[in-house]
Amino acid sequence: MSHASTVHIVGKDGPVSRRAVARARTSRLGALALFLVVAGCAVGPDFKPPATPTAAHYTEQPASGTTVDSPGLGGAAQRLVPGADIPAQWWTVFHSPEIDRLVQEALANSPTLGAAQATLRQARETLRANEGGLLSPSVTGSLQGSRQRTTAGVSGGPSGSSDGSRELNTLNATVDVSYNVDVFGGARRQIEGFQAQLDLQKEQLEATYLTLTSNVVTTALREASFRAQLKATQDIAETQAKALEIVQAQYAAGAVQRALVLQQRTQLASTQATIPGLEKQLAQTRNQLAILTGRTPSEADLPTTTLEGLTLPTDLPVSLPSSLVRQRPDIRASEAQLHQASAQIGVATANMLPQFNITAEYGVTGSSLSHLISPTHTIWSLAGGLTQPIFKGGQLAAERRAAIAAYDAASQQYRGTVLLAFQNVADTLVALDSDAKTLAADAEADALASETLVLTQSQYRLGAVGYLSLLIAQQQYFQAHTTLVQAQAQRFTDTATLFQALGGGWWNRTEPLAEVAGPLADRSTNTQP
Repeated sequence: MSHASTVHIVGKDGPVSRRAVARARTSRLGALALFLVVAGCAVGPDFKPPATPTAAHYTEQPASGTTVDSPGLGGAAQRLVPGADIPAQWWTVFHSPEIDRLVQEALANSPTLGAAQATLRQARETLRANEGGLLSPSVTGSLQGSRQRTTAGVSGGPSGSSDGSRELNTLNATVDVSYNVDVFGGARRQIEGFQAQLDLQKEQLEATYLTLTSNVVTTALREASFRAQLKATQDIAETQAKALEIVQAQYAAGAVQRALVLQQRTQLASTQATIPGLEKQLAQTRNQLAILTGRTPSEADLPTTTLEGLTLPTDLPVSLPSSLVRQRPDIRASEAQLHQASAQIGVATANMLPQFNITAEYGVTGSSLSHLISPTHTIWSLAGGLTQPIFKGGQLAAERRAAIAAYDAASQQYRGTVLLAFQNVADTLVALDSDAKTLAADAEADALASETLVLTQSQYRLGAVGYLSLLIAQQQYFQAHTTLVQAQAQRFTDTATLFQALGGGWWNRTEPLAEVAGPLADRSTNTQP
């Protein structure tokens, strides 16, 4: 019930509403609190982001601008474009509908991404809760009523009934206000720490997004590699099986010795022995893809990724070293942790200083409802307090030193994160150049081994060479061709690794991550436990 809506009291200049009186007192109280806050300062260090690295390039020697090219799949030369931007959906550079579909399904269904989104919502609500609890006054309204019956001997007054008893009514309606004045900024530093925690969760969500998309792409590329290796091995085994049939026919005719038959069977068996291992790796890779997309292997219905269905991008963006710290989510998350540690120094410092608080109460009391609208039954109080720690056995000073040490640790962790990021990019740039050269050499070796095998097979049919030469040529071609397939797949993997090392282009995303991530992010945050 609102006891101040219609009641008036009389002031020096005429009637004044009780609400106006309360508002005036509240205004004076708020003005006093505002003055103390503005006059105060936030103790502890003001956070400044660490300086940007000044390195001119990532590798010890400037990376080559263009890789070598080679004939065949994945052999295109790639040109490094310093300072070029990275697309948000960087995986589309492979022009693979299968990879695009896998990534979208992973973003929509991944429990890892869903957990990161929920943690971000938790951090956001925690910040809001503490902003309200630490920086705003606490206002509590109460309405109480009681009725009691006493005897004449207890009440000490005239009896209210024939048996000497007395009935008493008590009604109270009050509004209590309390406010801890943040003179030295301890509460503001706590809010700063919660804001840094929110920033940390934002960056960890971005890091989870980047890791998830990168894992999907590299796993799909690994599937394509195993699939190509399996096909090459099966083709070689088929060729060796046909050769075995020829040797067995020759042995039956008495043209060759049984030792040659055994050698061909041994070579075929050795080739066939590698097939189950490749099939196992392919199946396990498919299982991993299913889990990454948030499904069980039996329910995944995954598309098939092949090397032939991929396009190797010829232009590769390479961010400037000075931009890397603003692009990598792990570096930004480490900076948020450093910011949080800086704020805790201010909190620990403020705990050593006086704490100010203001409390006020305004209300009415009486024994009947009519008293609640009577000016003569108004009650109020206003009080201010100061608390100063005097002796706590060195606890507060030790807590401040611990906060400083935690900041120093976070600073070193940030530095380590930056160094690791630069190493990731440098390693990838070296791999791009080196693996391009490796593919060129493997492509040449495969072509030579294939030509040698064809020539040796022809010579063997003519009787110009022995069967041992044919076996050697077959084995050389088998090794060269499987190595070539692995080198081709590695070119695509190096490209995906570069995009991951540079941060993945999240800053070019036009829609919020919650929308990109699909239905997991759309779950209502209003559900009550």
